[in-house]
Amino acid sequence: MEENFFDPELFWESILSRDEMLIRSAYKTLNIEEKTAVISHLQRMVSEPGWHPEQCASALAALGTLQQDV
Repeated sequence: MEENFFDPELFWESILSRDEMLIRSAYKTLNIEEKTAVISHLQRMVSEPGWHPEQCASALAALGTLQQDV
């Protein structure tokens, strides 16, 4: 089943899923500017106060997965 990553809710659900395959599938649909914005947002989620601990853990997992692909 191919995911529709044009839906922002589905996109972020995939990025924050902690599932490496879903994270990579969603991320590869982006252009370079969008990829930069997503990485910046994930870094803010990990480093800024106010995020739920599970959101932080999911953002950290996404960053770890995406760093493996660099």
